[in-house]
Amino acid sequence: QVHLVESEGGLVQAGGSLRLSCRSSGRIFTSYAMGWFRQYPGKNRDFVAAIGWSSGNTYYADTVKGRFTISKDNAKNTVYLDMNSLKPEDTAVYYCAAETEEDLVASVTVYDYWGRGTQVTVSS
Repeated sequence: QVHLVESEGGLVQAGGSLRLSCRSSGRIFTSYAMGWFRQYPGKNRDFVAAIGWSSGNTYYADTVKGRFTISKDNAKNTVYLDMNSLKPEDTAVYYCAAETEEDLVASVTVYDYWGRGTQVTVSS
């Protein structure tokens, strides 16, 4: 069983940076992919970024490409999301997720495990 726990988000000014982390208390198998999604109030969850646990392949939404970086530490069972040049429109609840196969990583429906989410607020 995979239990995902995100780090605390926070409040940051526009143009600033923030790092989120997500640690799994269960084993992440080599076939897995880990993803980050975000959700605006009253909206569906949107894909942000993903990384193959074994392959290391990274995937990004166009809206964050060049500003956000996803990375992982296999030994710590932890995935990170480094967010730079933050904009007010990045304000959302951010969720960490895991899927058992690195496939269709941008689709919210393929993920089997989810964290509880963490609030990120970017002030203008």
